Amino acid sequence: MTTVVADRCDIGESPVWDERTGLLYWVDITPGTIHRIDPATGVRQRWEFGEPVGALGLCRSEKLVVALRSTVILFDPRDGSRQQLATVTHKKSEMRLNDGKVGPDGAFWVGSMDASGEANPVGVLYRVAADGGVSVITENFRISNGLAWDPAGTRMYHSDSRGIRVDIYDFDPVSGTASNRRRWLELDEATGRPDGGACDIDGNYWSGGASASRLNCFSPEGKLLRWVDLPNFRPTMPCFGGPDLSTLYVPSLSAGVPAEDLAKWPLCGAMVSFASGTRGVPVGRFAD
Repeated sequence: MTTVVADRCDIGESPVWDERTGLLYWVDITPGTIHRIDPATGVRQRWEFGEPVGALGLCRSEKLVVALRSTVILFDPRDGSRQQLATVTHKKSEMRLNDGKVGPDGAFWVGSMDASGEANPVGVLYRVAADGGVSVITENFRISNGLAWDPAGTRMYHSDSRGIRVDIYDFDPVSGTASNRRRWLELDEATGRPDGGACDIDGNYWSGGASASRLNCFSPEGKLLRWVDLPNFRPTMPCFGGPDLSTLYVPSLSAGVPAEDLAKWPLCGAMVSFASGTRGVPVGRFAD
């Protein structure tokens, strides 16, 4: 196990490996920052947005598609320029955008959540197209999370971290249509609340078990194949990276963790990596 970044993020999330540059991006949600590191050299960069940053994805143009509190923007890390792409209207003032990922269709898929601490089931899953058009896919989540696609791009995973469940959809990678939603996993605190997700080339689904300090690997049939206990206590979204996409990067959160646990887990909020023993599915790029 390698410590990639020892900094204590409030909510370290949305790691994305850029295979073109060999750089790794991630966000710290509540401070509203995007981070980037070159794992080969340790060189880092950081950008501030002045509001929560829920998730990001790569663009075909080398920009990033970024989910802020209620807007989705295009951000160019080369010059810092920002362009608003889309806006969503939340049902409550305390809501924000959360987990997001670019799908095989070239659209940005992003969900929302109630950030008041009550975790009311008012979250929505959206599809944001390249022209800024926003479609509501489904609703009534406590914490929309866990987006990932299988190697063929024909199955989409989506979790509700507070519902402690994972659903799957049939997915059309050409039209971007998600249909036939059905319950795939009902989990518990022993496996951990299902946070972010990622798929490997065998179709297995890797899920951050945030409340159990581990990363779970499930077969396409929903069987728990293995898990990896992690030293950063509250792992969030896994990401496959490295030159052959065989390294798993896993950030974590420290928000709300009691002081005594922070003292016992010095890497709580940090990012770690380890050899996965497999390879990941390459992430999509936004069709800007």
